[in-house]
Amino acid sequence: MAVYDLHEIKHLRKKNGLSQSELAKLANVSQSLIAKIEAKRIDPTFSKAMKIFDTLHNLNNKKELKAEQLMNKKIVSLKPTDVIKDAVKKMKQYDISQMPVIKGDNVVGIVSEGILLDALMDNKANEDIAHIMKDAPPIVAKDANAGVVSQLLRHYPVVIVSAKGKVAGLITKADVLERMVK
Repeated sequence: MAVYDLHEIKHLRKKNGLSQSELAKLANVSQSLIAKIEAKRIDPTFSKAMKIFDTLHNLNNKKELKAEQLMNKKIVSLKPTDVIKDAVKKMKQYDISQMPVIKGDNVVGIVSEGILLDALMDNKANEDIAHIMKDAPPIVAKDANAGVVSQLLRHYPVVIVSAKGKVAGLITKADVLERMVK
């Protein structure tokens, strides 16, 4: 459970672009209660304070981008039985730097330019992807927030987005950067 400070109400209200009366209406409390709390003239009941903080928290959650809004729905993938040299051609054709390896509905690994380069340098051009792929990247639900995705992308080159147990899209750092600039 989060710890709230009554002095944050004014800051959070303004951050969300709300007037005292707009916040009061959304939280189902009086505008004068909001004014008194912000002026530090009253200590509200726990239930009234929670109504206000819940309202502010819900507003922030609605504004935050979700994985579904960041993801690229066009998924270029490989099967574990695909040959390495064909993976290189596919990567070049679609101008991408990594691809998930999918077997059925499950992501079983990932292949990147670096992994393919190492395989080619070791004369493995005709081997199956299954022999060189790395562990599958993290998978998040389509309603995961952008903060979670951003943290994962600090450690992984791609994040897979799932919906109803199936791959729905993927998110790379480039996808997030592009969306944030818009």
